[in-house]
Amino acid sequence: MESAIKIRPFNVDDAVHVRDLFVRVNRLLAPPQMKQAFEDYIAASLKEEIDQIGCYYGGKRGGFWVAVDGGKVVGMFGLEPSSTEAMELRRMYVDPDARRRGIARKMLSFAEDECRRRNRPRMDLSTSELQGDALTLYRNNGYRLMREEVAIAASNKTLGGGIRRFHFTKLL
Repeated sequence: MESAIKIRPFNVDDAVHVRDLFVRVNRLLAPPQMKQAFEDYIAASLKEEIDQIGCYYGGKRGGFWVAVDGGKVVGMFGLEPSSTEAMELRRMYVDPDARRRGIARKMLSFAEDECRRRNRPRMDLSTSELQGDALTLYRNNGYRLMREEVAIAASNKTLGGGIRRFHFTKLL
């Protein structure tokens, strides 16, 4: 089934679908005691990043892509420079109804190829303890854990709130 999935650059017609996917996945990740913290994080991330993807990623000399299946957005991810040698993988999400089809693996491989194309021989990323499938994916694909931290302060990259974050890297 994976062969039907196409990855292409984000375009303005994708904005509503990307926004919806971001909100749905983050609401599903929210532990009951942190629902309001997640709503605040969602609102801040929409304002600072998701609702202005072209400007946000373009301004950082990065990029944003969607995975589509028959025209339907089923996944998304972005890349932004994290150093002169590396790109950071951001916002990699798969539609909950489309999981277990190899979409995340395909997006990860595409992102690695994009780093190579841009002469960035390393990819950095982070994820939280709430995303067990993502932790498994990265470990199984050769990513090395560089550090763990408990994120206290919120930003457009982390919810904060005491959630453990794992930072990985891979030489490509």
